[in-house]
Amino acid sequence: QVQLVESGGGLVQLGGSLRLSCAASGGALSRYAMGWFRQAPGKEREFVAAITWGGASKNYADSVKGRFTIARNNAENTVYLQMNSLKPEDTAVYYCAADPTKWTTSRSRSAYDYWGQGTQVTVSS
Repeated sequence: QVQLVESGGGLVQLGGSLRLSCAASGGALSRYAMGWFRQAPGKEREFVAAITWGGASKNYADSVKGRFTIARNNAENTVYLQMNSLKPEDTAVYYCAADPTKWTTSRSRSAYDYWGQGTQVTVSS
C-alpha cells in the first residue's frame, strides 16, 4: 500500500506561482497513474490534473489548463503540480491520489485508491 504526502502549499498573491510535490512511500509510484484534486470550503472535491504512469498522457480541468502543469519523476517517487498565474478561485486544499489503472488519466475520484492528507493553497487578491 502506497502512502502519499503532499507539500509545497502556502500563501501566494494573485498571479503568483507555487509548486506542489507529492512524495510516495511503501510502493513504486510507477505502478500508478497519479492525479491532483482540490477542495475549497463548502465545495466538493474536484479534479485538477492527472498523468499516466510514464508521463506520456496528461489531463487537465478546463479551469487550470494553460496555467498548471503536472509532472512526475518515478525515480524519485514524486509527482509535481506546477501552478502559475494563480487566482483567488484556486484557493483550496490540494490532494494527490494514486490510481492503479496506470494507463488512464481519470477525472473521477472513485478511480483513485490512495490519497494524501492535503496541502493548503491560499491565493490572496
